[in-house]
Amino acid sequence: MLISEAEQRVKALRNELNFYSYRYYVENESDISDFEYDKKMRELEEIENLYPALKTPDSPTARVGGAAESLFSPVEHTVVMESLQDAFSEDELREFDRKVRESCPDAVYVVEPKIDGLSVSLEYQDGLFVRGSTRGDGRTGEDITENLRTIRTVPLKLRKNIPYLEVRGEVYMSHASFAALVRQQELHDEKPAKNPRNAASGSLRQKNAAITAKRKLDIFVFNVQQIVQNPEDEELSTHYRSLEFLRELGFVTVPSFTLCDTIDTTIVEVRRIGAQRGALDFDIDGAVIKVNDFSQREMLGSTSKFPKWAAAFKYPPEEKETVLQEIEINVGRTGVLTPTGVFAPVTLAGTTVSRATLHNEDFIKSKDIRIGDKVVLRKAGDIIPEVVAVQEHCAGSVPYTMPEFCPSCGGKTERDASEAAIRCINPDCPAQLVRNLIHFCSRDAMDIEGLGEALIELFVSDGLIRSAADIYHIGKEDILKFEGMGEKSAENLLLAIENSKQNDLADLIAALGIRHIGAKAGQLLAAHFGDMSSIMAAGIDEITAIDGFGGIMAQSVIDYFAQPQTKELIADLTAGGVNMRSKAEKKDDRFAGMTFVLTGALIDFTRDEASKIIEAFGGKTSSSVSKKTACVLAGEDAGSKLVKANTLGIRIINEEEFKEMIK
Repeated sequence: MLISEAEQRVKALRNELNFYSYRYYVENESDISDFEYDKKMRELEEIENLYPALKTPDSPTARVGGAAESLFSPVEHTVVMESLQDAFSEDELREFDRKVRESCPDAVYVVEPKIDGLSVSLEYQDGLFVRGSTRGDGRTGEDITENLRTIRTVPLKLRKNIPYLEVRGEVYMSHASFAALVRQQELHDEKPAKNPRNAASGSLRQKNAAITAKRKLDIFVFNVQQIVQNPEDEELSTHYRSLEFLRELGFVTVPSFTLCDTIDTTIVEVRRIGAQRGALDFDIDGAVIKVNDFSQREMLGSTSKFPKWAAAFKYPPEEKETVLQEIEINVGRTGVLTPTGVFAPVTLAGTTVSRATLHNEDFIKSKDIRIGDKVVLRKAGDIIPEVVAVQEHCAGSVPYTMPEFCPSCGGKTERDASEAAIRCINPDCPAQLVRNLIHFCSRDAMDIEGLGEALIELFVSDGLIRSAADIYHIGKEDILKFEGMGEKSAENLLLAIENSKQNDLADLIAALGIRHIGAKAGQLLAAHFGDMSSIMAAGIDEITAIDGFGGIMAQSVIDYFAQPQTKELIADLTAGGVNMRSKAEKKDDRFAGMTFVLTGALIDFTRDEASKIIEAFGGKTSSSVSKKTACVLAGEDAGSKLVKANTLGIRIINEEEFKEMIK
């Protein structure tokens, strides 16, 4: 690899790793599997070792982990919570063993599962739990003591009075608790958590400990970080004995830990742990191999990033063969036909998988996927099932073609020239109607509480609702005729419908589901034109003149309001009493051309209130800091956005300064 190529690849890898790291450690979101992330990190390390001049102090390879976000008080770790060097193959484990035995020829290992959760520190004084913190970047974490107190498997008092003890553990959410959480989130129309690890991380970092308590988290403790013992207490000299000791004190330790005196027996145990992954009620993403003897650990020491006496073997994503039994077609809110594969059920990463999206026509053609094929499935990022490859075509199979007619309404379908999408072009398609209505009533649109997916499907199938405007003509008797709907339920639903009539014009625009137009674009349109009739009469030049609007977005608005059925819908909504005017009060243009970012807890304003004030003075708000940011309004406990603003030299103001600016 030429240095110019290496420079480009290093830049790309750093951008990817920084993005995924921020999403995981700060936003509690996981976009790729740990296995894929670690492979990218390994590639970056190898290039930097090949070209040392490319290594910089801000490279992800110079970090132990994600930086702590200042939502909670910082905690400086006296003993660094190190990360582990990764091994992706058995050959790499043997190389790790060779290096260990150069200094410690009689080394014995402890092998234990690597729990997939959030790493924390627990501190005890005189046997009482006094403080708990996240790992953070390994040196500085966050104080989450009150949240950790809610976990039943965290002992608040040890079975023995130890003057001081700090242990390290992994907080996780069991599969059963995760399933219960997702059911609750779906019931309340909340975005469901992606996987147990993200759910555990997000639950543990709640400001309100009562929310954490409801999430039923657990912890496995796996290390003594530091200890001050009574003179008569046994001195701990091995890791195996320390785990037994932790159990005696009342901790729940890692579920299995095995002594292995050779690398061959170590590899056998690593394989055994990997084979039982699917049978566990919690997630693991690898196996950890540690030198057992503490004195040998001291002799081996650590690098700047990880100890030389331990390694983490990472299991690759599990893949299984199965048979594609059929392809179902779902019609989305915008008419896009999405193919979904239905497979003979297989167990992947601990769950039964029988369905996976096939994305679109191009995806099916590129892999030549046919009904009856033997295919390989895996979970992308250990989360989302996907088809990896076709192993074998079924005898007599033919290439799959997307339907020419919509399976919902029978209308003609067309290939969208700008996307790899087949779309139903019938605006009265019932499948689109249901999904459009669900979107119309959702929290981020007209926010009609109580009118969820089940009721909408019921009302549509009955013929009570044929368009969004029909919602505003529903009567009490219409609702009471449905089984399970009582007086109180009907009154509450009618009140929610009535309240939604007073929503801002921006909410209505977002609710209409115009392609490429979301909540932010709806706010811009409403603020610029002031009322619905002005938007409908606007030309493309007027719309593209709005800062933040491009040609595609503007054309989408023009096309939507040009349709006769749209004009009929707006007229019916108006007749139903729905507000068609913007409530945003435009004062002056003092913030024209300025983009603000809000971070931290504000005292005298909510973020929504502050955003509306900024927009009233002609400014914009953004959720992320960039070179285009004019000003960052920072409240209490401002986190990573404040750090980035300082790095970029962007102006930072507090609430008092903001009040002066808006006088």
